[in-house]
Amino acid sequence: MNLSRPFVERPIATILLTIGIALAGIAAYFVLPVAPLPKVDFPVISVNATLAGASPDTMASSVATPLERRLGTIAGVNEMTSTSSTGTARVTLQFDLNRNIDGAAREVQAAINAARVDLPATLRSNPTYRKANPASAPVVILALTSKTKTPGQIYDAVSNIVSQRLSQVEGVGDVEIGGGSLPAVRIELLPFALNQYGISTEDVRAAIQATIANRPKGAIEGEGRRLQIYTPSPGRQASEYRSLIVAWRNNAAVRLSDVANVQDGVENRRTLGLFNGQPAIVVLVTRDPNANIIETVDRVRALVPELRAQLPQDIDVAVASDSTNSIRASLAEIEFTLMISIVLVVLVVGLFLRKVRATIVPAVATVVSLLGTFGVMYLLGFSLNNLSLMALTVATGFVVDDAIVVLENTMRHIENGMDRVEAALLGAREVGFTVLSISLSLVAVFIPLLFMDGQIGRLFREFAITLSAAVLISLVISLTTTPMMCALLLRAEPKEAAGPPRRASWPVRWAERGYDALLRTYERSLDWALDSKALVMLILLAVVGLNVYLFAKIPKGFFPQQDNGQLNGGLRADQSISSQALGEKLKQAVDIIRADPAVDTVVGFSGGSRAGGGFMFVNLKPIAERKVPSEVVIARLRPQLNRLTGLRVFLGQVQDLRGGGRSSNSTYQYTLKADNLADLRTWTNKLVERLKTEPSLTDLDSDQSDNGVETFVTVDRESASRLGITSAAVDSALYNAFGQRSVATIYDELNQYAVIMEWAPRFMQGPTALKDLYLPTSASALAGTTVVTTSANPGQRGASVGAPLSTAATTMVPLGAVAKISERAIPTSISHEGGELSSTISFDLAPGVALGAAQKIVEQAGADIAMPINVRGAFGGSAATFQQGQGQQFWLILAALVVIYIVLGVLYESLI
Repeated sequence: MNLSRPFVERPIATILLTIGIALAGIAAYFVLPVAPLPKVDFPVISVNATLAGASPDTMASSVATPLERRLGTIAGVNEMTSTSSTGTARVTLQFDLNRNIDGAAREVQAAINAARVDLPATLRSNPTYRKANPASAPVVILALTSKTKTPGQIYDAVSNIVSQRLSQVEGVGDVEIGGGSLPAVRIELLPFALNQYGISTEDVRAAIQATIANRPKGAIEGEGRRLQIYTPSPGRQASEYRSLIVAWRNNAAVRLSDVANVQDGVENRRTLGLFNGQPAIVVLVTRDPNANIIETVDRVRALVPELRAQLPQDIDVAVASDSTNSIRASLAEIEFTLMISIVLVVLVVGLFLRKVRATIVPAVATVVSLLGTFGVMYLLGFSLNNLSLMALTVATGFVVDDAIVVLENTMRHIENGMDRVEAALLGAREVGFTVLSISLSLVAVFIPLLFMDGQIGRLFREFAITLSAAVLISLVISLTTTPMMCALLLRAEPKEAAGPPRRASWPVRWAERGYDALLRTYERSLDWALDSKALVMLILLAVVGLNVYLFAKIPKGFFPQQDNGQLNGGLRADQSISSQALGEKLKQAVDIIRADPAVDTVVGFSGGSRAGGGFMFVNLKPIAERKVPSEVVIARLRPQLNRLTGLRVFLGQVQDLRGGGRSSNSTYQYTLKADNLADLRTWTNKLVERLKTEPSLTDLDSDQSDNGVETFVTVDRESASRLGITSAAVDSALYNAFGQRSVATIYDELNQYAVIMEWAPRFMQGPTALKDLYLPTSASALAGTTVVTTSANPGQRGASVGAPLSTAATTMVPLGAVAKISERAIPTSISHEGGELSSTISFDLAPGVALGAAQKIVEQAGADIAMPINVRGAFGGSAATFQQGQGQQFWLILAALVVIYIVLGVLYESLI
């Protein structure tokens, strides 16, 4: 039976089928999604909760831990980490690659609802979740600036319009707003005025809450009408609150303006955003892990003109960063490379065949095989990415082989005088088994990759299937279209007429001489090999042994660092630094980076949840303009940034492939876990100091933030009880004075705004401010006690003598009367992994150092300092992914050899 006969005998049908395959491939090419890499992102969901003013320890114990207990019961969770800092807790869940993220999101929401009963009652709102990896770089960054509006007004517009619209875009996983906060009415209490009138901070809070009435009032019905009852409350302007009566003293009203500065401001005044050195509100758009990055960015950019139209005209919207620019350029480059590969293959084939008609046959087979592969990719849900296009580029050299084998065998029969149709049928039948063997053995090489698990396995699966599909399609084309074309196009060479031979052109003569020399060399080497069988076998064994040796000795690394023209940077300052000082240092760092000739735009913001920290995103100019790679730019900037006192800036290249859901200042991570915080701090510091001696590691950092300064208030419960003061009252008074407490909510048509209360900034310049905080006592508790009355003019520092004071309404005592005040070092953030205390050390590699060697250095460093058994270390993120892949490498190579042996043995019915 000859499989090629129906196709050779029905050339029109074969031509149409071939054209159909090509057209299907062309159509698939234009609808295939475009991405930098195959879908290899772990499904990640981050849960966020905020409690303004709460310490990291409070957030960890009362918010993160209850959430972790509930979230940890969800099926398919590979990794659960959390970070608790001042006022914020974030729990990140990384799921198995096969887990449906929408189903996981439903279970996450159910776990949040179940954990609500365990969370603090003062939590202003329920924890929220986002289907986005917090460790991933944003795909788009928008920067909003204005010459006339305040940052709070810009933030309000972003919150009401931009954030809502962007969140609705398909493919967007998270929209984060940085560099500011919502407008708020800020009530800045004057402690000496409060003390003079004998009014506590709790009295002020209660008065404000009683004034803002958002409760239902009912309606009046009668005379055929229904009238809804409405009582107006103060609005969003500070002027509406200044006249509020907070107490009565000596039959006179004490208004809010008498004891506080009431002004329009923002909820959190400890944030700053910059775009090219100018104040800005920054919008970070992160994609859903399952979304296509190109399509998501295109949708976001298409929405920007609408956003500009909806925003006030004096607010400018700029696309500060677009991560797809480099992706599009990279894909265009590899598509161009694929076209060059096809042209070179055709030229080489034509050079050796030296016949135009014969060259057309493998050229058509190559193009149709590659086009047909696009159709297979579409059916399998693949994308046009660097790896799939690389597979097609590699396949270009494979798919032409089958067609050449059939073509040359057919030409041999035609040159021997056989009819071209019969020659095509006989030629295809004779080499059909050989062509099948070649194709199946090539496919067999990639079969083990299909069983490789984890992120790397998913990454190379698309590469393997795409290349295998191209080879199999070329097998079909070589046994159908190629014999048909041979029967139609090939002709026997006419015999030359008598007379002197026609002189060939110089390119042909050059090609002939080269071909003849190559053929002679091959013949001599083949003769030598056949005459020296034992020596050839020894050489073969030596080469195999050398390969095994080199496999073990060659440095092993993860994926090469990409140069996509984008840098991200983490800022680490003193953990007790003020927000104003941190903002100044951020401005200095931005100015240094902007001055570099290779830099296009710089976005930075500080403040928020991480004490003494901030982030920067740097866009470089195209490589044609900057002339130098990203690592040269980083090396050029690092010495200048290192000269900034009190600030470390970690710059790194943004990478498309990243493992894990924990963000860090450097690329690779090593996590320590311990049973108690003291051991974790001790051994993390020891390991970091040991690793600093290794020149192979750079940008060494740890997320352990244990150098913050805490003002520790120890309540004397006996004294407090005698005075009728509870611990809850002390906590509430401290929160009222120093926590930027939201004491009321203003409901507006578009949003909700807060009334923020705390002491005026000039009264919070140091721990001595606590001495000016007075607490109300119960009258019965002080019965029979001599009370010293003091008076102070509002706003005068140092007027209080720290003694109890009484008014006609109440008696108050200073905080120092019931508590001891001291300072101590505390962590400014607390991390968990898998419900255990953890600390992550991050590092980058020095030039020329492989990740495999760096991992050995880190493990050896842990052994050198003799860490106790209750402190456990493991690599995380990309380093863990690399480590997992290394364990499978040897078995994959062995499996590939075994599969090839089995396939060839089955095909040739031979064991040798």
